[in-house]
Amino acid sequence: MATVSPTEQELRKLNTELRYYEQTAEAMQQRINMLNATLTDLTYANMTLDSIQKEKENAEMMVPIGGSSYINVKLTKPDIVVVGMGSGVSIEKTLSEAKDIMKQRLDDVEKTRTQMQQQFTQTLERINQNRTRMESLLSTIRQGQQ
Repeated sequence: MATVSPTEQELRKLNTELRYYEQTAEAMQQRINMLNATLTDLTYANMTLDSIQKEKENAEMMVPIGGSSYINVKLTKPDIVVVGMGSGVSIEKTLSEAKDIMKQRLDDVEKTRTQMQQQFTQTLERINQNRTRMESLLSTIRQGQQ
């Protein structure tokens, strides 16, 4: 039975770590993409609230419904907004309260995205360090075989 050199052991360990970090980076990228989609959704909601704030009762508006599509509506209660609170629960809030909620959500998601991007960058740095070290070890092994 052949013995495994310390260099080969380190190479195997680095390879395992590299696969772990690559999977972690992929999951982080998916999470960042989801956060970006959430930010887009919240931004549209905030823009819609801004537009509603400028209108009076019974004003006709085009309201985005998603997919770059809009619907004509007549505002009957422009100062009341039904806001989703999570778990399928929605409650009525004043327009001002709804705007505050949207701003807070935007801030929270942006903060989370920034933190996730920092972690993603650190993970990519670790991947690059492992790859560089693996290349060095492979070079050492190749030189030893010649």
